[in-house]
Amino acid sequence: MYNSNDKDQEEIFSKVLRAGRRTYFFDVRETKASDYYLTITESKKFTNDDGTFHYKKHKIYLYKEDFSDFSSILTEMVDFILKERGEEVISERHQKNYDRERNLDSAEVSGNNFTDLNFEDI
Repeated sequence: MYNSNDKDQEEIFSKVLRAGRRTYFFDVRETKASDYYLTITESKKFTNDDGTFHYKKHKIYLYKEDFSDFSSILTEMVDFILKERGEEVISERHQKNYDRERNLDSAEVSGNNFTDLNFEDI
């Protein structure tokens, strides 16, 4: 959702992370009271059938009073994922040699039932 104040707010400090079709923008901005806050924007490129493209953006506003809890939970979630699944990316979209059928068979053998979720649809 576009916020008209975003254009008026000057970025104090910015970093960009390009990750495939996604780009993440980290921007420190200033409140009207001259305090700082962080915006994290995910921008994802979509291609239309006619070859043109458009971007969808999602933004999080993070204020100082939430930094400690946010950072703690983010670190906990990242550590959990890396501990449980490692750093190797296993995804049909990211690995050309990913064998979905083999992984489905091994999940059935081990008794694990799962459902594919597309978090982009949430």
